[in-house]
Amino acid sequence: MRPTAKFSISFGLVTIPVAAYNATDSSASVSFVRIHTADGGRVRNQPVCSLEGVEISPDEIGRGYKPGDGETVVPLSDEDLDALPLPTAKTLTILAFVAGGDIDPLQMGKGYYLGIDSPAAAKPYVLLREAMERHQRVGLGKIALHGRETLAMIRPMEGALVMQVLLWPHQIRPMDGVLPERQAEVAPNEVSAAEALMDSFGKLSEDDLHDHYREALEEIVAAKLAHREPEFPAAEEEPTGQVMDLMAALQDSVRAAKRSRGEDEEAEPRSGRTAKKSATKKAAAKKTAATKTASGSAAKKPTAKKQAAAKKTAGRGGRRAG
Repeated sequence: MRPTAKFSISFGLVTIPVAAYNATDSSASVSFVRIHTADGGRVRNQPVCSLEGVEISPDEIGRGYKPGDGETVVPLSDEDLDALPLPTAKTLTILAFVAGGDIDPLQMGKGYYLGIDSPAAAKPYVLLREAMERHQRVGLGKIALHGRETLAMIRPMEGALVMQVLLWPHQIRPMDGVLPERQAEVAPNEVSAAEALMDSFGKLSEDDLHDHYREALEEIVAAKLAHREPEFPAAEEEPTGQVMDLMAALQDSVRAAKRSRGEDEEAEPRSGRTAKKSATKKAAAKKTAATKTASGSAAKKPTAKKQAAAKKTAGRGGRRAG
């Protein structure tokens, strides 16, 4: 890889010359070009002067800055930018060491691998890396990249140092209007069922980390070039429709997750089994009590046949006595 920038990390009085390499590859992502649908010709963005209405060549294009909300644009030359009093132009000065969890993920931007830029940088490079690993901290500082000053985070990763560009706090928008006005309430057993569903998820597989969209798109392109229908593997249909019973949906999701991994399904979560056993015991107790009550009533009250037989016997006994 070729470095995209070179600068020094300032760690107190220790200076570490480093070279920054792109850690991500944007060319691997799916991208489209604009075409004229009538004939397939490419549609390009041409630089045109808004005052003259004519196309401008690249060597005539410079930088301008628009202050505030005004319409005035102030031209800025490379000399103007080089004269900026930026100590971060060639040096990333570490300002603080914090826990990695203190960094808002919304602030994280592009990542760079940092390698040493001279043999003398090897020892302080390793020193900073091991100190952060043992202290479980990441470094925060500022650096000017591509003409702009930005926040940056340095952290150890697999024996190397990695720099992550961070957005400024004012670049994170507030959440006004995002949250609902009235919060929904969930029962403790629903939270427990959701936790059980979380536990049922397995680890990410290599297939999960595969770009299936890109493969499907390439198959469509290949089919169009070959004048045939695209061929896609059969996929399972995802359940659709509105879920009315949240608990039932959570429990079904747990069973489906276990089936997908070929695991033996438990009949019910422990809480569900306990509740069912309790209900069964209560029902059985009620049935037993009802049976005993009925038996006791039958024992106390003689049946109609027994009452008639008793009266008949008593009548015969009276006649004999007379």
